[in-house]
Amino acid sequence: MNKLILLLLVAGGMAYAGTKYYLHSEVSDAMDLAVLMASPYAKLEYEGVESTVTGELTVVGVKVQVNGFEDPLLIDRIGIDTPSFLSLLTLTDFNDLMREGMPSSIGFLVEGLHMPADADYYRALYDFSMQARGISDDSGAAAECTGKYGLSPATLEGLGYDEQVFSMSMAAHSGRTSYTIEMSTRSEAMWDFEAVFTMDGDMTSELSRGAAFRPRLSDMQIEYTDRSLNERIRAYCGRRGLSDAETRQAQLDAFNYFGESNGVVFDDFILGPYQEFLDGKSTLVVTAKPNEPIALSQIDLYKPEDVPALLNLEASAR
Repeated sequence: MNKLILLLLVAGGMAYAGTKYYLHSEVSDAMDLAVLMASPYAKLEYEGVESTVTGELTVVGVKVQVNGFEDPLLIDRIGIDTPSFLSLLTLTDFNDLMREGMPSSIGFLVEGLHMPADADYYRALYDFSMQARGISDDSGAAAECTGKYGLSPATLEGLGYDEQVFSMSMAAHSGRTSYTIEMSTRSEAMWDFEAVFTMDGDMTSELSRGAAFRPRLSDMQIEYTDRSLNERIRAYCGRRGLSDAETRQAQLDAFNYFGESNGVVFDDFILGPYQEFLDGKSTLVVTAKPNEPIALSQIDLYKPEDVPALLNLEASAR
């Protein structure tokens, strides 16, 4: 009996090693193709491929050198997350995918995306953003120190950041009558962002509609946690000559600008808790619970000041 068990363990281990080699080989081939396709625009390098029995597959040590820029973009690892190792194998075979269907949940992740404050591509991205909005880089101390229009390289330096390090993940979970999308983003020593969106309908059926796909929001919860950014903003704005009251107002102006840029005029149910957040509470929670599921594409049809009531937006600080 012991020999049989040992034989089964050895056979299982060899089978796992063989399928893992096959999986890594398939992904490496795909990455090599991606490197070739990207070559007219960027030089793409990576150190290797990793996978786990729990269904995570990642490409590690990614380096992207965009043509025309000297500074590289570095990513510790990037990949997908599925329910199991077998789910990973299904994704590598189109016939299996059509027969078995998409996994009940699938996620995407990026860990350790390093963006130095003085990187030439970051300056180009920031300048492009400002030009697209028609905003002068000399927008005043209040807007600059709060990052109202985005964090410029100078603002990052003033806030004490040599680089921004982002980690992001997104996962979709399918149910019978609804599906959820979970998002998590972290910027080291800045903030954490967690969001859960519940959408109406069956995910597979909805996605199969192609261009006619209209996601309908049933419920939303967002948590934004400060990881020292607010304190740094207050200190930097003070060095720029703003009083505490002026800094607080500048932060409110930046928050309102963010809402208006996304088609929402925040009401007191949002602004009150946000002021508590500015006054020292570490986490702002925003929820949306529309009376009926609403297509996200329809929200733009409403006046910005009507959107909070439409979505039943509420907030709390803790």
